Amino acid sequence: MRLFSVSLSLMDQTLQGLIVHFFHLVMLRTFLPLLYGSALLISFLSCQEKTDNQQIDTSTTQATELNNEFLKKLNFPQTVSYLGLDKPQDTTMINVKSGTAPADMVYIQGGLVQIGSDEGLEQERPSFWAKIAPFWMDTHPVTVAEFRKFIKATNYKTEAETFGNAGIIDESTGQQWILKDGANWHHPMGPDFPAADDDHPVTQVSWNDANAYAKWAGKRLPCELEWEHAARNARNSRTIYSWGNDIQSQGKYNANIWQGKFPVKNYNEDGFAYTSPVGKFGKTPLGLTDMSGNVWEWQSNPKFNYEALFRTPTRDGDLSPERAQRGGSFLCEPGWCHGYRVSGRSSSTSETSLFHVGFRCVKDIK
Repeated sequence: MRLFSVSLSLMDQTLQGLIVHFFHLVMLRTFLPLLYGSALLISFLSCQEKTDNQQIDTSTTQATELNNEFLKKLNFPQTVSYLGLDKPQDTTMINVKSGTAPADMVYIQGGLVQIGSDEGLEQERPSFWAKIAPFWMDTHPVTVAEFRKFIKATNYKTEAETFGNAGIIDESTGQQWILKDGANWHHPMGPDFPAADDDHPVTQVSWNDANAYAKWAGKRLPCELEWEHAARNARNSRTIYSWGNDIQSQGKYNANIWQGKFPVKNYNEDGFAYTSPVGKFGKTPLGLTDMSGNVWEWQSNPKFNYEALFRTPTRDGDLSPERAQRGGSFLCEPGWCHGYRVSGRSSSTSETSLFHVGFRCVKDIK
């Protein structure tokens, strides 16, 4: 069975009750009406292999204890060694590089990071502390050219190719989501549109597809905590974006997002109606590109409520079968969609393929 999910993320907390998830069975051709007053945020998630020897420090300076049973279900990688509402007393962090950096990867030093935002949307609250060990991260989202090498080496068939369709916004109206026949990673808008450019991030890949690529490459998908640690420049930067607090610098956009009123009109002031070449909008202080806008990026962990980490018993809705995603996309319009902020979150089912979702990988330091 294929579940097709579109997740809507809202600007205003008063609108959060309107968040809607649409699910479709295999081969269903139903149109998904686009809701006004909300920005479309679609995300995919990837799988993280279980580790039996992971140790999470549950000590805090106050009487706030982790829900350890809930934590086990999130299956965070071993880079995560502390979670708590309070900053840990032991701030020791060992940062040791292991040899030469892998090609097109950046060293993300370990450190303490405050995840989320108490001033953000409900799904970004409460903020909490995490201790993250060093890891390598791809400088950019996986490109079409890089994904093609994987396809040629393995003869892998993506889920969009298997099902024969994938999600796009209907070009004739600009206001509806459809399952477009023939849309896939090399023709993300469908066969009647030009093929994807090699230097653009690959899209129309499901969480399962992204995870398959990561395993082939000897890497894995990041969990949300690792991703946000990197987006905060591995030094707990509290700016809205990796580069600062302004979406524009000297009149130029710092990310590929929607300019205009979504979904009525996109003025393409950043030069792109859809995806852009990776690295087009510069690098973060760590040397990463496209951490805001362009495409959403699959994460390894399931969608979950932050507060459930520190509450028992677990409630319905605390953990979702959907997978998390980060970074926002070219569909994010500042008036409605805040997904391209460092703390922004979204999610979708692992089978879903859409034209504004991609991924990047990380690699453990051994």
